[in-house]
Amino acid sequence: MPPSIDQRRAALRDAYPVWQPRTLDQALFDFADRYGDRPLVLTDDRSLTYREAADWTRRLADGLAESGVRPGDRVGLLMANYLEFVPLKFAIAAVGAVAVPFNYLYRSDELAYVLAQSRVSVLITMTGFATLDYLGMLDSIAPGWEHGPTSALPELRQVVLLSTDGRGREGAATVRSLTALGEAHPGAAVGAGRGPHDVGDILYTSGTTGSPKGVMVTHDAVLRTGYASALTRAFEDGRRVLFSLPCYHMFGYVEGLLATLFVGGAIVPMTAFDPAGYLAGIEKHRATDILCVPTMTVALLEHPARTRHDLASVFAILSGAAPAPIWLWERVRDDMGITEITTGYGMTEAGGAMTLSRPEDSLELHSTTVGAVKMAGAAGLPELDGALCGYDVVDPVTGSEAAEGELVAHGPTIMVGFWEKPVETAEALSAGRLRSGDLGRVRPDGYIQLTGRAKELYKSGGELVMPKEIEELLSRHPGISQAYAVGVPDDRWGEVGCVWVVLEPGSTVTSDDVLALCKENLARFKVPKHVFFTTAPELPTTPTGKVQKFELTRRATTLVSGKGVYREAAPKA
Repeated sequence: MPPSIDQRRAALRDAYPVWQPRTLDQALFDFADRYGDRPLVLTDDRSLTYREAADWTRRLADGLAESGVRPGDRVGLLMANYLEFVPLKFAIAAVGAVAVPFNYLYRSDELAYVLAQSRVSVLITMTGFATLDYLGMLDSIAPGWEHGPTSALPELRQVVLLSTDGRGREGAATVRSLTALGEAHPGAAVGAGRGPHDVGDILYTSGTTGSPKGVMVTHDAVLRTGYASALTRAFEDGRRVLFSLPCYHMFGYVEGLLATLFVGGAIVPMTAFDPAGYLAGIEKHRATDILCVPTMTVALLEHPARTRHDLASVFAILSGAAPAPIWLWERVRDDMGITEITTGYGMTEAGGAMTLSRPEDSLELHSTTVGAVKMAGAAGLPELDGALCGYDVVDPVTGSEAAEGELVAHGPTIMVGFWEKPVETAEALSAGRLRSGDLGRVRPDGYIQLTGRAKELYKSGGELVMPKEIEELLSRHPGISQAYAVGVPDDRWGEVGCVWVVLEPGSTVTSDDVLALCKENLARFKVPKHVFFTTAPELPTTPTGKVQKFELTRRATTLVSGKGVYREAAPKA
């Protein structure tokens, strides 16, 4: 009999009876001493053991030190989930620098902004990915970058290339040459490290509410969150987690890479989501766990290759970033044989996912809540029985305690602040308490239900409107697949509601139908004034599948003002 969920949790608690804060590189080296020749990274054509990862990390750190990187410097990583990401990420920590993993899907103007705002001294980048040409982007952003600082990026001293398409650039270093430099200067990084409570990462927000901000988190914060994930989800010894969610984001980084370390497990990173690739990867690498967002989960269930692969090894899934209906969990259980389901909620500013549903929970809890605060054992708050953090609920306007309102978090994983944005930091943080911007309630059993975003609320005729109420009403209606409500400026009412609707295939729902439904079920001031139809592929989303409401607001404002052309995607009565 395999160990039960309770037995697995007990083993993790016993392994870490006292929490010892460490830096990321110290943690990797400790795990390498413990797990040695176990695989840490598995890809279809290469693999890396714990010992190999630690050795490569040391060589890369020595190379970075010899090339002039000093403690506190910022080193950018423009890297998909290639095997090299792991030793590079830990090497940046080992040399005492701050890692800045960028969204590798950025276009030229977006990349220019984060490179300048982060003030990185070194950038480690792929040469290309999919249709994106990073050498060309750098040429347009900072001509002459391969020879050192430029007027556009005066602090960028060096660019290190990982050739992902056979190209290189004369004058630019490579990951291979950086490794060789470290081999020639062993020990160059010794003593360069910083402390567990120093900033280890600057992670740029995915941008659901505007321009990305660099979130500063410490080494200890992300390690605590990773351990709490392993404990809450009851990782077994040697768990293998397959995912394509990028490691520049907390989802892949913490729930995949860091959580797996605590049980000597392995990650099976994929550079892009492909349902056939996921299914083949589960079979080939005997993955026991997969990370998804709901749209990915649906794609796996619907792909014809699902029945052609041996999926017997996988028994766990974490599908987060957006709510999922109970039928999805039923199909995951019945069609894929997955018995341990988890969803969750969190934000980069809080150190990643703060809440998770438990693998032993009912499907109803997975669908109607985002779980309870993670169990963290010795890494958590003693006054909250080892929970990773605490949540209070306040009125989003007055800040007073409320039964339902804005969620405010506190605990050891909360961000230090936003990089070089003191005003935004002061708005979000006060005395170690983080205003999440998310609206919800904490149930008596400790499980959290989200009801919307504070920044998405709008006032129509002086009355506060909660978009989620409109969205839930419409998405329950036959023929409507998705609905998103936003507020736009209006001369008479201050703001009025606009709703974006995605119809189910073959649906004949019209804009008049949508408005009639709202008038029948909502107070007058909540009824949207405008209805726009769109399709799922046309929705603006972040790389992790979250719909960007600010972009929908911008589009709606343009249309309402008469400055845009609206293409009807559905018949209008």
